[in-house]
Amino acid sequence: MKIHEYQAKTLLAAAGVAVPRGEPAFTAGEARAAAERLGGRVVVKAQIHAGGRGKGGGVKLVAGAAEAERAAEAMLGMTLVTAQTGPGGRRVGRLLIEEGLDIERELYVGLVIDRALARPVLMASRAGGMDIEQVAADTPESILKESLDPVAGLLPFQARRLAFGLGLERPVAGRAAAVMLAAARAFLDLDASLLEINPLVVTSGGEVLALDAKVNLDDNALFRHPELRELRDKAEEEALEVEASEHALSYIRLDGRIGCMVNGAGLAMATMDIIHLAGGEPANFLDVGGGANADQIRNAFRILMADPNVTAVLVNIFGGILRCDVLAEGVIAAVRQLKVTLPVVIRMEGTNVEAGKRKLRESGLNFTTADTMSEAAERAVALAAG
Repeated sequence: MKIHEYQAKTLLAAAGVAVPRGEPAFTAGEARAAAERLGGRVVVKAQIHAGGRGKGGGVKLVAGAAEAERAAEAMLGMTLVTAQTGPGGRRVGRLLIEEGLDIERELYVGLVIDRALARPVLMASRAGGMDIEQVAADTPESILKESLDPVAGLLPFQARRLAFGLGLERPVAGRAAAVMLAAARAFLDLDASLLEINPLVVTSGGEVLALDAKVNLDDNALFRHPELRELRDKAEEEALEVEASEHALSYIRLDGRIGCMVNGAGLAMATMDIIHLAGGEPANFLDVGGGANADQIRNAFRILMADPNVTAVLVNIFGGILRCDVLAEGVIAAVRQLKVTLPVVIRMEGTNVEAGKRKLRESGLNFTTADTMSEAAERAVALAAG
C-alpha cells in the first residue's frame, strides 16, 4: 500500500526522523493559512503516488502566503504527468506546504528487502535528489549498503560507517547516523516494503532532515496495523484494482489485449511471459488465489470485461485446492450471467480435470480449450487479434 509524502513524514517523525515543518492542504485557502503559520517562505508540493513531481511542475518554492495560495490554486485539480505516472498523469487533490530550507548537501537513504540476502538492506549515496536507479546503473560503487540483523536491526556502528562513507564529518555524521537508525526502526516497525528518503539534506546550519519521503507498506502485514489502513488514498489507485482488492483478488491493469485469470502469483507471472512469447501482450495480472470460489470467479470476469482493451480471455488454472470441476462450474456461470461474448481460452490441469473439461463441453458455450500453456497462449493471441 502506497501512502503520500506528508503521511510518510508523519510516520517517520514519530519514529525519530527529523523532518521539515509542514502541513497538508486540500484547498488554496488552507495552503495560504499554512504558509502564514510556517513563516511565508514555503514549498508547495503536489501529493501524488509518483516521483519526479518537481520536473512536472508539482513542486514550487514561493516567497509568501499570497504566492502560496496562487500556486495551490494552479496545482489543485491539475493533471500532473511525470516519468512514473505515465502519459495519463495523476490528478492532484492534496498538497503539502512545507518550510523552505537553506540546503547545503543532498544525500540518499533507502531501505528495501534484499531477496538474495533474505533480509532488509539500508542503502546510502552521496547522489541525493537524483534517480537512484540510474545512479546504481552508472556508478554502482557509489551506493553504500548495510544489511539489517533480523533481530537487532541496524546497529549503531553500521549507521556511523555509512555516515562517514558519505563524506560527512562530526557532528553532522552523528545526526545522519541517528536518522538512519530511526529510519531502520520505522521500516521494521511499520512492516514496510520500501522506505526512501530522497533527498536527505544537510542544511547550512548542520541539521539533517528528510526533505522527501516515500513509504510503501506491506499489505499482508496490515492486520497488525489497522490504524494504517486509514492512510490509503483510493483516488490514487486504478479503479479496477480497488474493486478487485475488495473481492480478495490480486489485480494489476496492464496495456495488452489478453485478459488473464490465473490462480497463483507464480503461475500468473509465467502466463504473462508465455503470452508475450506467443506474440501477444497481457491486459492484466490477475490472481484469483488457490481457494477461489464461484463468486470470486464471477467478480474476476466482471473486472476483466470492464477493461475495454480486452479482446480475448485466457483462463489458466492448476487445480490443487481449487478443483477443476468447481472452476468449470464457476466459469460457466460467470460467462452466462455476465453475457460474455469475447473468446475465452481455458487451460486447466489438476484435480478432477477431466470432469471439468466435460462440464465445459456440455455447457453449450463457445469455449476454446487447450492442454498446454503454450497452446493456450497461442490460441488466445490468435483470437485476440481476430
